[in-house]
Amino acid sequence: MYEPERLPSLAEVLAGPDTGLRYFVSHAPEKSEGWAEVLGNGLTFDLRGLREGNPASAPDIRSAVGLGLQDVAGKHWLTLAPGPHLAGADRLLPVIRIAAMLLNELSKVGPALAISWIPAHLVIKPDLFARAIGPWLEGGPFPAPAFVAMHRESDGSLRTEGLNFLMGQEFLLLPAHPASAPELARIAMRLVDWLVAHGPVVQPSQAVLAGSGTVLLEVEGGDRIVARCA
Repeated sequence: MYEPERLPSLAEVLAGPDTGLRYFVSHAPEKSEGWAEVLGNGLTFDLRGLREGNPASAPDIRSAVGLGLQDVAGKHWLTLAPGPHLAGADRLLPVIRIAAMLLNELSKVGPALAISWIPAHLVIKPDLFARAIGPWLEGGPFPAPAFVAMHRESDGSLRTEGLNFLMGQEFLLLPAHPASAPELARIAMRLVDWLVAHGPVVQPSQAVLAGSGTVLLEVEGGDRIVARCA
């Protein structure tokens, strides 16, 4: 997401951020077409909405981290999506990992005001996105704040949005007792990491989370998990 006057041109993308180039522009048609193919770790992604071409559509955003939803109005966007040769592979973690690296690097061109992860209808400030994905790119836990939105319900429980893109289900996390908002959010983040690693829940199960104890998991309707802190 950019201020209209800071939307990058093809030349700026080709030059890369001041910190150095960690991606390669593998194909650039006439600049009036407004897109380029970028290569990261052997995989290509299409970057669209560059200044010289047609504007990219604004994503549907329902949750914001580090900024307000009102800050999105009137801004311009670039979109990054897997190239045609990755058709059907867009949900694979290795592809998402490279997309995350590219989003982080491309956001430095301009620079961008925010990054949106469309499956979660989420927008997040670039520095918070970088802080979340950094450990993951080095082999650490899955960066839930960058890819999964958390919505607090009226009873204090937490509902995810965007987790289904990663493992086919969302969850509703219920506290075993009145829990503080930061405590329940910490458990939810660790549960996202556990579920991304273990896959869909098909029967009553237990997730043992480091530093957070046991969470009981039940399936409701096939596509939603009801999680209860033990």
